Amino acid sequence: MYERRRLPRWQINRRSLFRLRQAVHESYCQIKDLNAVGAQLVLHTKLPMNTAFKMSLRLSENYTIEAKVWAAWHRVINGSNHYGLYFSEIKEADKDKINKFISAFYPNDDPDKMLWLETDAQGKGGEGMNDHRIFERFKKEFTARFVGLDGQEGQAQTFDVSAKGLGLSTSQQLESQSNLEIWLNVPNSTDPLYTRGQVVWTKLAGQGNFHSGIELERADLMGISRLLRA
Repeated sequence: MYERRRLPRWQINRRSLFRLRQAVHESYCQIKDLNAVGAQLVLHTKLPMNTAFKMSLRLSENYTIEAKVWAAWHRVINGSNHYGLYFSEIKEADKDKINKFISAFYPNDDPDKMLWLETDAQGKGGEGMNDHRIFERFKKEFTARFVGLDGQEGQAQTFDVSAKGLGLSTSQQLESQSNLEIWLNVPNSTDPLYTRGQVVWTKLAGQGNFHSGIELERADLMGISRLLRA
């Protein structure tokens, strides 16, 4: 796991009411986990993919939040739809409602039981992280070119991608915390996908081969959709 984590995500496991902004009626859902960046929901209805949509989520009788969201990933498990939602637009007032809801209903939660979004469980690479991330990683290989602000440049190949990060394989070691401009070659397209990011971790993956985790400057949900369709 290489996305740098900043906020705790509380494990809620609470029945709630969900409504798409254009829908007339609410439908039941289960909130698996939640923070001010996103949530993991389980529901029977299907949500739009590869596009932003507006929704409201009734956390409790006193706290209902509204946000513009992306469904960053989707799985069907035992006939139910599991979604990782990313809040692309959410007001400070709604973030405050989330904090008040947590304080009211989960005041004594042990921080050790939270899913922390600050660091991974085993340091670089995060092989042991309990992986309930908002941004799903996909094992995809694309050739790429990168240029560092320090002038370092070279060729790379992805070993996984997400809307907020890339795993890059290179023949040279990338310096941790260095900033990169990256051009990903998209199959069957003459236009590469351009993005920028920072090296979060790097390690030797074999003789003459290094693996690095890149945190993107911003969540690029349109870009990842384009890669997954290639």
